[in-house]
Amino acid sequence: MKALFLAAALTAAASSLALAQGPSTGGPAPGTPAATTDVPLDGGASLLLASGVALGLKKLRQRRRLAR
Repeated sequence: MKALFLAAALTAAASSLALAQGPSTGGPAPGTPAATTDVPLDGGASLLLASGVALGLKKLRQRRRLAR
């Protein structure tokens, strides 16, 4: 019984602390230019490119060994 009362009290306290966000502006006004969606290329993209090149070279070397 005490555990149920404690759980109910904690739930009520936690729900009273949770606040909703206020209303938003609704986005850009009609006629305004859209924001750019530039994506920076960092080390992750270059690592993927380098690993793809390395895998391709490995496969080419394996084919050459089998052809001999």
